[in-house]
Amino acid sequence: MSVDAMVGDTTHLLEIWVAGWAGCRGYETRREGRFPAALRADTTRDWEYFAHDPSDSEFAQLATRTAEVPARILTVFTNDVARYTGLARTQGLNVTSASQTMMIVDMETQDSEDPWLSDDDLKLATSQTGGAHHAVVRAGEELAASGRVFVVDRTAIFDKIVTEPGYQRRGLGSFIMKALAAQAFEHDVETGLLLASLDGQKLYSHLGWSTVCNVLLLSASDEGTDLSVG
Repeated sequence: MSVDAMVGDTTHLLEIWVAGWAGCRGYETRREGRFPAALRADTTRDWEYFAHDPSDSEFAQLATRTAEVPARILTVFTNDVARYTGLARTQGLNVTSASQTMMIVDMETQDSEDPWLSDDDLKLATSQTGGAHHAVVRAGEELAASGRVFVVDRTAIFDKIVTEPGYQRRGLGSFIMKALAAQAFEHDVETGLLLASLDGQKLYSHLGWSTVCNVLLLSASDEGTDLSVG
């Protein structure tokens, strides 16, 4: 399926992304009605619900479940942020993040070769755990950059692309993405998916990624928990 066709079915993209994101992090998943949910065992220790453009009644049901526990999160994938911000207010939920986007790329446009580091002080290590591929760059014993990728239904889901503060502006974000892409190409992949912060959106756009929709995080708590870093 082409990227353009996939963008037209954001609900399907959401299902794939949740499966890959949960796979990267080792999260348990389940259904909340027709919507996917993941247990964030390492952070909030509670459930996060995901929905693409739910109806008003569906939103109300998900909001009620979310509000039962302050640590729960309802994440809405949409291009109508104003609508769901308003619905959240009526249901007593707070917007904890509205700056992230889902992004997509045709993997045929990405480099399939293992990248190389121009700095001899930096070393790349790759590994695989439970289906998730990991890439880590270190300077001696110090962590410089890292990321993960998990393949679901010919789609590579990239997650937690992080460059440590002392190593930023040295191209390591791009390097990690290329290292992970090389690992993803060990599988039959056609498409890439990720969630991007504001800073990450600049990097991924430069690498050929395009935006699918906005991502709105809602909670009964005033404290937000970002889904992606970088």
